[in-house]
Amino acid sequence: MANVNPYAAPPLNLAGENRTQATWSPYDNNGGTCLAVAGADYCIIASTTRLSTGFSVLSRDHSSLIRINDKCVIISSGFQADIRTLQKEMQARHVMYQHQHSKPMSCSAMAQLLANTMYYRRFFPYYTFSLCAGIDEKGVGAVYNYDAVGSCQRVGYSCSGSGESLIQPVMDNQLKAANPLVLPARDWLTKLPVDQALDLVKDAFSAAGERDIFTGDAVEILIVTKDGITEDRVELKKD
Repeated sequence: MANVNPYAAPPLNLAGENRTQATWSPYDNNGGTCLAVAGADYCIIASTTRLSTGFSVLSRDHSSLIRINDKCVIISSGFQADIRTLQKEMQARHVMYQHQHSKPMSCSAMAQLLANTMYYRRFFPYYTFSLCAGIDEKGVGAVYNYDAVGSCQRVGYSCSGSGESLIQPVMDNQLKAANPLVLPARDWLTKLPVDQALDLVKDAFSAAGERDIFTGDAVEILIVTKDGITEDRVELKKD
């Protein structure tokens, strides 16, 4: 048996150069954190504006949310190219729906369409982790969370992105979501009034920005009610 010298030089190819293996990935994670909280008559949607790759900040004022209509908003984190492609497709499908049915698409219908669209691409998926949020036909807040291949669930609140591990436990502690396995089933909507829920969202992002380098610069907030959408903005640390 031949002896193996651990200090021997790496093998050379025919051109006399060291052998290397090229790697390439079609995906990138551009950071950012998204959060949505549903109430009895409102829904709060928030997303950070920092766009980054690795340790480089590409933009400090980049929006990751898109308004489908006055009752529905989609926010996403992950690969920015896939996010834009997916959001543009959702906008186009909504316009087609309006022309065919002479009315805007409901939040639940958009949530199902988003799930179908992402599942259609399951073999080469959009690298996005999205939330579809707004108010339903009864005026009740609704949040739908998704994985990369379109599996969705309606919840009372949800978070995605680089700051999820920091914000989601805070939401679990403060909003006390009902366990779906416990019977009889309990209401999963938060009982907080909109102003208190808004303060909680701001505090959660402020805390996450202290620990997560991909969560920062500012938080873009939309508050959806039966009267329409109102905007708010919170500045975070810039470093």
